[in-house]
Amino acid sequence: MYIDIHSHAYWKPAPFVTKFFTPELLIAAQDAAGIEKGVLLPVVNSEIYLPQSNEDILDMCEKYPDRFIPFCNVDPRALTNSPDAPLDKVLQYYKDRGCKGVGEVMCNLEVMDPKVQNLFYCAEKVGLPVIYDGSDQKDGDFGLYDDPGLPQLEHTLQRFPNLTILGHGPVFWAEIAKLETPAERGFIFGFRTEDQVGMYNSGPIKEEGVVPKLLRRYKNLHLDLSDGTAYNALTRDPDYGPQFLEEFQDRAYFGTDFCNTDYADAPLAKKLLEWKNEGRISETAFHKIERENAIRLLGL
Repeated sequence: MYIDIHSHAYWKPAPFVTKFFTPELLIAAQDAAGIEKGVLLPVVNSEIYLPQSNEDILDMCEKYPDRFIPFCNVDPRALTNSPDAPLDKVLQYYKDRGCKGVGEVMCNLEVMDPKVQNLFYCAEKVGLPVIYDGSDQKDGDFGLYDDPGLPQLEHTLQRFPNLTILGHGPVFWAEIAKLETPAERGFIFGFRTEDQVGMYNSGPIKEEGVVPKLLRRYKNLHLDLSDGTAYNALTRDPDYGPQFLEEFQDRAYFGTDFCNTDYADAPLAKKLLEWKNEGRISETAFHKIERENAIRLLGL
């Protein structure tokens, strides 16, 4: 059964915008998708939703220890709103309480913002992997901003070679192929609406983008396969997707990004099984992506 590297839950139904799962609804969705257990990522950045506490996540994991794995999270502006904030003390506290990683970081700052770099520095110091979402906008959105070609991510990988960063979200996965236009990198909220507009990249991958190149160059870059952007990137070219997973099988992690009860499907679970049964990915690669990589990374 799968281990999910990326999911969300709130104790009680959220009042508006995002219909987050309760722990019990999330367990039901996991059961339906063949997921044994999943990582819970706390939402702490106000850009995306009303923040929750790390203690909420720990309490859920204590109530359902066989189903949930805790991550902790801290806004890089916390404590002193400065690049020398002692965030390592916060992260070490939660690591000692059982948290296995940091994220999902979703503040709308630049990846190379000194406060964000301090968060990465502190995560490396404490020894926790990081998951963050990205944005192609510097305001009016959530997620860390990076430029086309992901140079800020690359500089971060260079600065912190012992920090495991799991690539996630549209800005990352759009660059599995060479971009046709920069706006392909992400979605944007409609003007004075809550609807997101934009498009998924589609069609065969004619030329590789920076993502596979970064993966070959930096062993500390790993792959969070959750949400529709990862699924789209892997399936838009049915020949390239399985080859990509086969090549990077040691650093790829199954995920769902379950966060909205209106979208409780996990198509990647079915696709990975289909590719394994068809011989498009090896049995070894399947089991690594399904659960073995997560067990190793998280020390389960």
